[in-house]
Amino acid sequence: MIRIGNAPCSWGVEFADDPRNPSWRKVLSDCAAAGYKGIELGPVGFMPEDPAVLADGLAENDLTLIGGVVFRPFHDAAKWDDVWDGATRTCKALVAHGAKHLVLIDSISPRRAPTAGRAAEAEQMDTPEWNAFGDRIRTVAKLGVDHGLTVSIHAHAAGFIDFEPELERLLDETDEALLKICFDTGHHSYAGFDPVAFMRRHIGRISYMHFKDIDPVVKARAVASRMGFYDATGQGIFCNLGKGDVDFAAVRQVLLEAKFEGWCTVEQDCDPAGTTSPLDDARANRAYLAANGF
Repeated sequence: MIRIGNAPCSWGVEFADDPRNPSWRKVLSDCAAAGYKGIELGPVGFMPEDPAVLADGLAENDLTLIGGVVFRPFHDAAKWDDVWDGATRTCKALVAHGAKHLVLIDSISPRRAPTAGRAAEAEQMDTPEWNAFGDRIRTVAKLGVDHGLTVSIHAHAAGFIDFEPELERLLDETDEALLKICFDTGHHSYAGFDPVAFMRRHIGRISYMHFKDIDPVVKARAVASRMGFYDATGQGIFCNLGKGDVDFAAVRQVLLEAKFEGWCTVEQDCDPAGTTSPLDDARANRAYLAANGF
């Protein structure tokens, strides 16, 4: 059975300390009002870290905590303490609420930001740097597994796990029991690759899905102008589901054929100071998915 959730990034929440963020209570109430039964944690520190307080908020809105994301600079050895802090606190929060999914994302690197969507031009790590980078990911993955969580890697524009070849390289070098895939349809399209083709090859390792769509016009403009990720987000590169270039009918078919069970979470990253209504978008996305068999 496929279950549909949402995430705080659909309300513009990328960083816990951003003063533009809506309140965590508003995110929960909006998520429930839009028809979802599950939500992600968001960046650790956005939701209350006191388990009793968050448990009350989830219960008030009849929401299940699905999982959480460690969106930290795995690529930067000098920031390991920051990565580890985010990982340990996220694991603690997920376990407290019975959530299942720990998602690891290498955050945006200044070395990769100008070539988001441009695989042929992107700077690559040399072998020693790549090996150390992979070891940091595997160390955090082991932490998650030791906490009883299902750990997955998530490719993300402008990080060092962005394009399909580097995602597949990391998967080849890492035990499947340690690291699975959180597959984001939109980021795969942003990177210039075919999300459905990747899903067909790797569905057995996909433990969790992020549903995101990409406006092809904004994507083409962003790639051509070397636009920064957050600038592209502000210009609406992540459009409502069904309005972009991701073939969700084919995505659904792959999931059904594989008898996929579990959560698929909508993530429509947006500018927290933008002019669109996250609640309206969340409702529209839920209605689109319901109308298309999800």
